[in-house]
Amino acid sequence: MKTIDLNCDMGESFGAYTIGADEAVMPSITSANVACGRDHGVAVGAHPGFPDLVGFGRRDMRVAPQEVEAFVLYQIGALAGIARGEGLRLAHVKPHGALYNMAVRDRSLADAIARAVASFDRSLIFFALPNSDLVRAGQSAGLQVALEGFADRAYEPDGSLTPRSRAGAVICDEETVVRRAVRMATQGVVVAADGSEVAMPVDTICTHGDTPGAQSLTRALRAGLELAGVKVAAVAGIPR
Repeated sequence: MKTIDLNCDMGESFGAYTIGADEAVMPSITSANVACGRDHGVAVGAHPGFPDLVGFGRRDMRVAPQEVEAFVLYQIGALAGIARGEGLRLAHVKPHGALYNMAVRDRSLADAIARAVASFDRSLIFFALPNSDLVRAGQSAGLQVALEGFADRAYEPDGSLTPRSRAGAVICDEETVVRRAVRMATQGVVVAADGSEVAMPVDTICTHGDTPGAQSLTRALRAGLELAGVKVAAVAGIPR
């Protein structure tokens, strides 16, 4: 039986602003990329990104690799401390937003992120887009790499994610999201925006707490995977 981790990018609210449906999606996922999840047995992971609060880390920034390594290490350490205070331990690290997308193609950035993770804790699982510089950087740093697919995001023919600035980059239709996720999990393939098929072998599949209808979509996603004979479990517990 194929086993897949179902992770969710969440915890995007700050101050008086509430973004996403974090509590509602928690029962359907197995890994959360924030410091939360105890009530539902969800694995906790750090989701470090650019220091860009206004753009929530989704805007490209020109930052030296040394700076990237420093702020990623800082963010992982800060979250680990918060998690420890709640009786939890970090299980994985996944770069956030623009940092993730830039590091997919920039080996120097990818290496900086991987070095930060390895220097903090080499047992942390490193989430990375298949066939990317993030994968190669994680492997070179001696980290366990989990290949990540995106259920509710469109792909380009080269296997990269379609930028959120383009129409259709975020997929909200439940049937489409479930069908794409099941195919990634069972066949290792995803259909790109131009209709071509792209190899996408995955260990974990991502959804987003701020996608419209996130609660229903994530519930349907888990049900669809299980109906297809896929076991859904936190990536830390998947045999490698």
